[in-house]
Amino acid sequence: MTVTATAAKNQFGALCQAAKRRPVIVEKAGVPDTVLVSYAEYQRLSRPDPATEQSRRKQFVEQYGDWIDEQNRFFDQHGIWSANLTVW
Repeated sequence: MTVTATAAKNQFGALCQAAKRRPVIVEKAGVPDTVLVSYAEYQRLSRPDPATEQSRRKQFVEQYGDWIDEQNRFFDQHGIWSANLTVW
């Protein structure tokens, strides 16, 4: 369902009910701007996906693994660069 911003303002209560059944797209100047969804759908969409997170971690390590190893070696050899700094 797609409505204009003016219609959304004027029919907000009805659109909240409609959003419980399916997403409601609100357009401004003919361009999709906002989507109304039920709270249950929002919670579902907001929940982290462990498979996606695991995939992203794997991709990160593949892409930056050499750099991470280099930083770890540097740390093992030299320690933390700020260890000798004094807080004023």
